[in-house]
Amino acid sequence: MSGHYAGLGGPTIRGGGGLPIAPAGLGSRQDLGEPAIPAHLTDPRSGARYPLEQPRWRGDDGAPLLVSDLPGIGRDDIARGVRSLWRYAAALPLPLPRPISLGEGCTPLVEAAIPGGTALLKCEWFAPSGSFKDRGASVMLSLLREQGITEILEDSSGNGGAAIATYAAASGMRATIFVPAGTSPAKTVQARAAGAAIRLVPGSRQDCAEAALAAAERIFYASHNWHPFFLEGTKTLAYELWEDLGFRAPDAVIVPCGAGSNVLGCARGFAELLRAGQIPRLPRLYAAQPEACGPIARAALGLPAASPRPTIAEGTAIAQPIRLPECLAALAASGGGAVLLNEEEIAAATRALAERGFYVEPTCAQAAAAFAKLRAAGAIGPAETAVVVLTGSGLKATQRHAELLGVPL
Repeated sequence: MSGHYAGLGGPTIRGGGGLPIAPAGLGSRQDLGEPAIPAHLTDPRSGARYPLEQPRWRGDDGAPLLVSDLPGIGRDDIARGVRSLWRYAAALPLPLPRPISLGEGCTPLVEAAIPGGTALLKCEWFAPSGSFKDRGASVMLSLLREQGITEILEDSSGNGGAAIATYAAASGMRATIFVPAGTSPAKTVQARAAGAAIRLVPGSRQDCAEAALAAAERIFYASHNWHPFFLEGTKTLAYELWEDLGFRAPDAVIVPCGAGSNVLGCARGFAELLRAGQIPRLPRLYAAQPEACGPIARAALGLPAASPRPTIAEGTAIAQPIRLPECLAALAASGGGAVLLNEEEIAAATRALAERGFYVEPTCAQAAAAFAKLRAAGAIGPAETAVVVLTGSGLKATQRHAELLGVPL
């Protein structure tokens, strides 16, 4: 597939350095005169509420929580002297005066011709640990440090574990990462290097998650899948895209989706911008998942559940996403949807991006593969502004790239 695009022109940088400033127009939240809304944690399924100040990662009945709806901010609320996601600190539900920051956010937005047409590629792998999950880790651990938490637990053999280990190191917290015993040692090197303790758990990925839940009785569970403040970090992607584009929303945003933290983060951020009167409509959100393990996409497309199979897009191979109903609601509310991709499509997109200079994980190359399918189906028009979110560095998937190239390591 990539050969058909070998002669296309080079990319144009659109953002991520000096972010563009649009002419004066819509005002800030304060200008709109909206009253302050007391924020809290909420169970969207039962309506139960909990205070933000209490260290908590789930409801009393074990249900996942979200931060209550927030009013959003305007361009005048951006801390323009701060070059990180913390320029949008005013959009968080409570002040965090000592943020744990390594410069996450402010990633490049690059216009490039890729299979399917021209898109804006949001290069989230420029994050300190090499993936978008640094957004959530920075905000979540900043809150936990304010709450007096000094030791944390996470279960992830991939980007989530690396991000939590990285920001725990930056904050002085002790971190323990549970990973399945069969995990390649190479996948835990980054977390080990940051000083995290690695606990090998016999059995499957689900066995590992259950072991972490049991250990959470003793150590605070700073899970990138469970903790609601992780989504407060990923929502800054929506604010950043809005600022990148001269304070307007794109028409469509395509994201690789596992447990859905980028889908839900973008949904939250754009909904806040809509409430604040900063954008006239929500962009359409599309979740890209592998056919081998795509429960959110299958449900969104009205397909029956299927047993998971191995996939080269291993970072999105989440068989039981805990916020599936919320992800489906977010996709539907945006007018978007989901795309399922076979292994050949994911591999071809990975190679095509690398041949254009974008060396990313097969996991996030799914977003580019989905863009091509959506354009071919007419779901995204040629004149529309489409953002393809590239979430993780190809340096984390050297073995996969070697296999696709047919070369030994």
